[in-house]
Amino acid sequence: MALLLASCNSVKRNQKFVAQGNYDQAIELAVKKLQKNRDSDKSDAHIVLLEEAFVKAVDDDTRRIAFLKKENNPAASREIYHLYRDLEFRQNLIRPLLPLYSDVLGRNAKFKLVDYSVELIAAKQAYIAYLYTEADAYMDRQQIADYRTAYHIYCEIDELQPNYKDVKRLKEEAHYYGTDFVFVSLNNRSGQIIPHQLERELLDFNTYGLDDFWTEYHNERQQNIQYNLGIVLNLRDIAIAPERIFEKEVIRKKRIQDGWEYRLDRNGAIVKDSLGNPIKIDKFTNVEARLFITEQSKSVLVAGNVVYRDLIARRDLNDFPLSSEFIFENIFATYQGDKRALEDEDWNLINNRYVPFPSNSQMVLDAGEDIKLRLREILKNNSIR
Repeated sequence: MALLLASCNSVKRNQKFVAQGNYDQAIELAVKKLQKNRDSDKSDAHIVLLEEAFVKAVDDDTRRIAFLKKENNPAASREIYHLYRDLEFRQNLIRPLLPLYSDVLGRNAKFKLVDYSVELIAAKQAYIAYLYTEADAYMDRQQIADYRTAYHIYCEIDELQPNYKDVKRLKEEAHYYGTDFVFVSLNNRSGQIIPHQLERELLDFNTYGLDDFWTEYHNERQQNIQYNLGIVLNLRDIAIAPERIFEKEVIRKKRIQDGWEYRLDRNGAIVKDSLGNPIKIDKFTNVEARLFITEQSKSVLVAGNVVYRDLIARRDLNDFPLSSEFIFENIFATYQGDKRALEDEDWNLINNRYVPFPSNSQMVLDAGEDIKLRLREILKNNSIR
């Protein structure tokens, strides 16, 4: 019953598609149903609808093509090409199902299949020639956005016909002129010396994984390249806190089991159980230890900002704050007294040792790892153009 209802619904839906002029939707639905089961009770209705939709779709497309050709507008080459592709696709969709006999029609459904190969090739060549001319017009405007548009048009030509004329060279040229070459620099205004390694890593934007097809970052100016945009990393403050050692003493006390002894009665005699065995009881004792905890700490705070600049107009486009704090911390301990009084976590500290404090330059270098992550987020989340 459910299958019959679904079949009825599909026929009604297809009738609606045809009535609304959605012929390709009607064709696709009918083909799908006939591919699934051409012997079903409703297949005949789908065959009739398929024939009607096909005839009307072909008629619409051929009349539209005729009109566009008479109009003689080069921009129409795109639509003409895709109309011929639709005509070809429609036939290829139906061809595997033929012949389709209809009891209602009392004959095979009629589908006039035409060889559109000549027209399709001609339409494709006209479309490619139009695209080539269109791309050239965008290139002539000599604006970054237009170079990028031209690049995408050349890519479309490449997909339609690889190695067409000099498209490969023109595509490379469009990409080059459509690329933002960004000069990146670092200004250290903190009064502290920055390790050369950190400066090199901060300015190497190739390691940031930005994957921006239209942007190249250079930290050294190259000849014959005009840098329209710049990114400046300003380090305004590098505050390094002094080395600190904090010591504290903690008393650990426990009452623990320390062997056993016989239970005695009031007279000092050993108490026995019902079987005559001496009764043993746990013996407890109090233990104590002193835990000497030492905490080493040192910190650095790096603060600054990232500025996007228009190098031609010599003005700032955007400004983003940037800060990072790195803290060195090491905790270790020694003890005196009975080790049985210590807690399990105390042994983690006891097994640790004193570590030499990192130098100021190493602290700044360690903070640089976090700076790089924060700088990467700024670059990823804020396009320069």
